[in-house]
Amino acid sequence: MYLHLGNGHIVNEKDIIGIFDLEKTSVSKLTKDYLSHATRQNRVINCTLEMPKSFVVALDSELTERVYISQLACSTLNKRKHRGGL
Repeated sequence: MYLHLGNGHIVNEKDIIGIFDLEKTSVSKLTKDYLSHATRQNRVINCTLEMPKSFVVALDSELTERVYISQLACSTLNKRKHRGGL
């Protein structure tokens, strides 16, 4: 199944490593460093023009981590994931 992250961006559920609340996790220096490093490596995909609420870490077809920034809350993404995505 696939999970819709917003603005037409979808990922295969089997490729998802984690779904994270941006507000709660970005307090940590480790998370800030991780997101900064991913940005410098051009591995961040912004799925929104609105205020971001979550980020999803997933593997792409080359098994490279991608970070998807989404306007959808973690709870919404998790509900979609458990409900079967699209």
